[in-house]
Amino acid sequence: MSEVVTKATLAKEAAAVLNRLTTEQKNEALLHMADALITEQASLIAANEEDLERGRANGTSPSMLDRLRLTPDRIAAIADGVRQVVELPDPVGDVLEAFERPNGLRIVKSRVPLGVIGMIYEARPNVTVDAAALCLKTGNAVVLRGGSAALSSNRRIAEVLRGAMSATAMPPESLQMIEDASRSSVDEMLKLNGLLDVIIPRGGASLIQNVVQNATVPVIETGAGICHTYVENSADYGMAEAIAVNAKVQRPSVCNSMETLLLESGFAAGHLPALAAKFRELNVELRGCEITAKLAPEIKPATDENYATEYNDYILNIKVVDGLDEALAHIRRFGTMHSECIVTESQANADRFLQEVDAAAVYHNASTRFTDGFEFGFGAEIGISTQKLHARGPMGLPALTSTKYKVVGTGQTRG
Repeated sequence: MSEVVTKATLAKEAAAVLNRLTTEQKNEALLHMADALITEQASLIAANEEDLERGRANGTSPSMLDRLRLTPDRIAAIADGVRQVVELPDPVGDVLEAFERPNGLRIVKSRVPLGVIGMIYEARPNVTVDAAALCLKTGNAVVLRGGSAALSSNRRIAEVLRGAMSATAMPPESLQMIEDASRSSVDEMLKLNGLLDVIIPRGGASLIQNVVQNATVPVIETGAGICHTYVENSADYGMAEAIAVNAKVQRPSVCNSMETLLLESGFAAGHLPALAAKFRELNVELRGCEITAKLAPEIKPATDENYATEYNDYILNIKVVDGLDEALAHIRRFGTMHSECIVTESQANADRFLQEVDAAAVYHNASTRFTDGFEFGFGAEIGISTQKLHARGPMGLPALTSTKYKVVGTGQTRG
């Protein structure tokens, strides 16, 4: 058997054991895992340096190297995320409905694990830990297939986590890492019906579309993030600048960072030169519409292709619009239903924006960078879903469960 089939089979067998564990047993295992990440910090950073060296040799951009990098502070934050998952309520077994039929049948609808989850993702090694913690807390086995850029980091992380699990009731086989970095391992996972119950892709648009278009296993789609911030004439300049700068610069390599800044014409006329200067100080390359170029001539022209691009880098589009209707039309055309923001003092326009924008997270006077499981209080997150079935937005523990009807009778038969 191939590596993919062998490891998925082991995960499937382990899922039956996971389903029997109590919340206390699962939490104990997660705490061991969190402690092990700190204890093995040096070996994790050493493995991560192998990936960084390979990335530098291959010409990987600084923003993508930052996405890949592990530091003591980041490892501590990752471990803290696992501990936060421990503190969260376990949704497995929650009763969603309970009722009795006229014939005496008692029916209880409760949450159950999905089973075996396949995760296909790119160069962020923290996803390895986030996915493991959330899946295992909800009683799901997980088969992880990370990108080749983080292969050494992911391999070592999986070794550390499985080693920590071996001292607990949780079977180490419930966490599997696919080390085959070829495209064929992904293609094989997409067709693994009967062993994988669901696949969750997490990464760039090409990865996600490949999974969505070719999988026969059910998919929970996480989306690319072409996120917008729209600033109205009524906005306070200090607030608007702080939100826009944070949304673009705080960590541009992630999916909830801003790619296009929409400015109402009056705000642009009064503030665009100063705002553009601020972004240039922060080494952000600016591209804009014709009106933008007149107000700040040093800005490069933007095309429809630019507006449709998720940069994940220090590049920002700026477009001047006549008002809310034009802003909404632009977002409908180029947005990816991820995270969108309006900065305004008009409550009526804010309410309309929040109601009409079709996205997983919509903001009024706050940065799109908050679209995150940790920031939402979910602990870690498995991803940010931009689809509309089963789960949407940051996916925490409840998103990794399904439901089961338990029906208890006293000998009833159907006539």
